[in-house]
Amino acid sequence: MRTLRRLAGESAALVLAGVVFLIPFSFMLLTAVKDGPQSADLDFSWPTSWPIVANFREVIEARDYILLRAYVNSILVTVVAVGFIVVFAAMAGYVIQRRPGRVAAIANVLVLSGLIIPPAIVPTIWLLQGMGLFKTVPGLILVEIAFNLSFAVLLFRAFVAGIPRELDEAAMMDGCTGWKLFFKVVFPLLRPVAITVALTTSVAIFNDFVNPLYFLPGDDHPTVQTTLYSFQSQYSTQWNLLFMDIVLITIPPLLTFIFFNRKIVAGMTAGAVKG
Repeated sequence: MRTLRRLAGESAALVLAGVVFLIPFSFMLLTAVKDGPQSADLDFSWPTSWPIVANFREVIEARDYILLRAYVNSILVTVVAVGFIVVFAAMAGYVIQRRPGRVAAIANVLVLSGLIIPPAIVPTIWLLQGMGLFKTVPGLILVEIAFNLSFAVLLFRAFVAGIPRELDEAAMMDGCTGWKLFFKVVFPLLRPVAITVALTTSVAIFNDFVNPLYFLPGDDHPTVQTTLYSFQSQYSTQWNLLFMDIVLITIPPLLTFIFFNRKIVAGMTAGAVKG
């Protein structure tokens, strides 16, 4: 009886997941391969023609190849921001875990505040304007680092708790101190959680729509998500091109999740158990 209930629950979960994820994804693919007039109906009808190459070419060439420029900007922002997040969060998590005290407690409160308090958009814009970084790619990189750092610090701190202190003491007896101790002994041991942080933050930053909209407005430095505006206007929307654009910008994070799904789960589980 218990087995039947478990199978029924698993089947219901699979059906629900299919309804929630597969139906919208199928609708997106069908609309992306239709011509303009048929895509305006916004239904599940089978395409009467298949202008896949024409839609793809029109999306790529739209507004002086804005999608290709957006790919370059998004990849640049993602790679640089994730690199800084992994290194800074690993260092902060290691220090907070290894050196408990008043300073570590204050740092821990600040990290938790970063998760709880919502981002202050207007003060952040004011600060970036004062630094001369508003509407610039370096400014958006700093914003992404600040908004994603807290969660990464918590993961690294939980993982560091599982590394024996005796390993630090043995390394110090062999002459390793400070930077050498962290980067030659500790940081290689953080590889599982570092991969998890790198993958999850990469997907989040690459798919981010809100922060580029606020902190990098305009067409000078587009990101992949802001290109969705390219096929919308006040009076009409090119639904087939809009959904083709969504398909193209969905492929990189989807492939990343498919190929590295096991590493993400392994890193999260290791940190949870050892924390």
